Amino acid sequence: MEDPLYKDLIIEHFRNPRNRGHLECPDCSAHVKSPTCGDELRVTIGLEDDRITAICFEGQGCAISQASASIASDAYIGLTLRAILELHEDWVTQLLGGPVSRSRRSCASLHLMAVKQALRG
Repeated sequence: MEDPLYKDLIIEHFRNPRNRGHLECPDCSAHVKSPTCGDELRVTIGLEDDRITAICFEGQGCAISQASASIASDAYIGLTLRAILELHEDWVTQLLGGPVSRSRRSCASLHLMAVKQALRG
C-alpha cells in the first residue's frame, strides 16, 4: 500500500461507502465472517434475468474489507451470475488499483465470498 492514490481510494470508500445498507426485499443474501481477522459482511442482492440489478452491504471490520465492498458494489451491477461465480482475487486487486498483501487478501475479497455465497444459495 505504498501508492498514495491507492491509499486515497481506500480511505475515500471507507469514509463514504457506496451502497451501504440493505435491500428491503432481496432475491438473495448472505452473511460472512472472516475466520482470520473477524471482519464481517452481509450482502443483499436484487436479481433480474440472471443479472445483478442492485446490491447493498453492511458490516464491520478494517478499512480494506469495508472499502473493498464499497468499490466492488458498483462493479457487480449488470454482471451475470455465471460471470460473478468465475471471479477471483485478481479481480479484487484490479478494482483496488494496487497490490494487496498476503495477510490482507481475505479482507479485500470478503465481499466476493459473500456475494458468491448469496448467489449459490
